[in-house]
Amino acid sequence: MSDPNTATLVNPQNGNLAFKIHTFTDNSFFDHIQRNNYYSLIWVKIGVGRLRADFSEYDLKDNYLLSFSPYQPFMLSSASTINGVVIQFHPDFFCIHKHHQEVACNGVLFNNIYQPPFIWIDDNTAAMFEMLIGQMKTEMQNVALAQYELLISYLKIFLITASRVKAKQQQGTDLVVAKAKQPLVLQSLKDAIEENYKAKHAVSDYAEMLNISPKSLAKITKAHLNKTLSALISERIIIEAKRELYLTNKPVKQIAYELGYEDEYYFSRFFKTNTDVSPQLYRDTVGFDRQSAVN
Repeated sequence: MSDPNTATLVNPQNGNLAFKIHTFTDNSFFDHIQRNNYYSLIWVKIGVGRLRADFSEYDLKDNYLLSFSPYQPFMLSSASTINGVVIQFHPDFFCIHKHHQEVACNGVLFNNIYQPPFIWIDDNTAAMFEMLIGQMKTEMQNVALAQYELLISYLKIFLITASRVKAKQQQGTDLVVAKAKQPLVLQSLKDAIEENYKAKHAVSDYAEMLNISPKSLAKITKAHLNKTLSALISERIIIEAKRELYLTNKPVKQIAYELGYEDEYYFSRFFKTNTDVSPQLYRDTVGFDRQSAVN
């Protein structure tokens, strides 16, 4: 018997989930740690609780759109009713890395280690999302010519809209941070991580670069970004490792070396600790397009 709350498309080549829309009316789907091999967009229409994502915790409120990359750990906890809609899609269905120029959501909606993994949805955006979700649900029931192409078009509009909302909300957050006491240190830290994460993995390295004590830098990072500095460094390395595993056919050993790990097995343990899967399993389950891989 089919579930009226769920519409799913399956990849005919491997039987795995390609695209899914699900309406939920309680928290049973997210009350334990999730590590999915696909992207998840969770629109919490009604619900107040706590979100655990990666190494941080956040307050959860009505009309929040949460966004998670493959194997990014998250969990929702709530003592009250929570309901909304989930859109999930596999990178084989739509890869945000390959289509970055089209939707520009990578580094904004997904894989943004300096901002919380959610945005607040206003009434106008909510109305647009409702329309797009309705169109997607209708199209999923219509097995006709170019079904996938039309669904991807709707998904692109959804992602672009959400990315624009988050970019605008980030600007507001940045203004608040700019008025705080440590904006220059924070920006310098972000720049330092982006320039050095492949070679420098220790908290002390960044404290030395910024001429600040590790303890003081840790306090600033936790206060403004709600994460430890070691977590920021680890997340940045993992994001690049995932991109390389998906977009290239480089051996794991080479990826490890390029990310500053001479010991492939140490890197694999580090990757598995942060994603719960090995680099090879990530490549196999998230999807690896060998024909169009970038060498």
